[in-house]
Amino acid sequence: MGALLVEAASMVLLASADGAGALIAARVLQGAATGAATSAAGAALLDLEDPRRPGRSALTNSIAPVAGMAAGVLASTLLIRFAPAPTVITYVVLAILFAAQAIAVTFTAETARPHAGALRSLRPRLAVPPSARRALLAVGTGVVAIWALGGFYSSLGPSLVHLVAPGAPQAAGGMVFFTLTAAAALTVWTLRRTAPHAAAGGGSLTVVPAAALTLSGLHGAGLPAVFGGAALAGTAFGAVSQGALRMTLASLAAQDRAATLAAYYVLSYLSMSLPAIAAGAATQQYGLRTTAHAYAVAAALLAVTAVAALAVSRGRTAHSAHDDLP
Repeated sequence: MGALLVEAASMVLLASADGAGALIAARVLQGAATGAATSAAGAALLDLEDPRRPGRSALTNSIAPVAGMAAGVLASTLLIRFAPAPTVITYVVLAILFAAQAIAVTFTAETARPHAGALRSLRPRLAVPPSARRALLAVGTGVVAIWALGGFYSSLGPSLVHLVAPGAPQAAGGMVFFTLTAAAALTVWTLRRTAPHAAAGGGSLTVVPAAALTLSGLHGAGLPAVFGGAALAGTAFGAVSQGALRMTLASLAAQDRAATLAAYYVLSYLSMSLPAIAAGAATQQYGLRTTAHAYAVAAALLAVTAVAALAVSRGRTAHSAHDDLP
């Protein structure tokens, strides 16, 4: 509830911001609230899972972020195109939604037992148990690759669209990231019954053609290649995130869920933001074309490394299972 109310407050600040300093302050507040809400809401979903339908909470944790981003990009693009004062109305709508969610949370069941130490419980803690640690180490490079690719499309995607097709409508810049997130959400749903190792490995491999197709847009293939690359990147994003979360959350004890999810999302959001910031700085220095090539090659190399790490991890698991046979 606290995080959702802070989210609503950050939207009010964004709607009333009158300069770069106010925008950055509002974004910092929004980021803090998002981080607090993500791990708490994800852990609550796991706690409230129906034992008759195992796996649905992990599926929701995988699909909700990308589906939310897709809906947000699409709605914001439409508001910018058709609504009056879009730099205000977009954030007002979000503030109302967050406030409504905060009220709705009061009607959900509480899964934690009240006890002393409320302030101490707010201290950040990233404690990943050994079983989840092995899975996160195996798939972590793939997580970095797909979130870094997502960060590229969310931050520099519009600039890339207008570099490839200067006459494209302004909305096309937003729709390239919608393409990625919509494809990711669809992939998470489609692969919900696929073995997590296979999903994560296949998704990591898909990063390579996604990067190649995107770069081909800079070499004459045009806007269709950029959108095709975004769709492939979304497929990779959905497959890896779904497989990674299922691998990481498998057989977790209740007390480890929130901290493990927090660790996963810390890795994800850092992988999305830090490379995007570096790419923005590199664009100023070397230009978007050169930066896009370097970024795509780096993401592809990370993805190939992830495939190798997953293969080694799966081999060790199979060897251990063989040794345990009587």
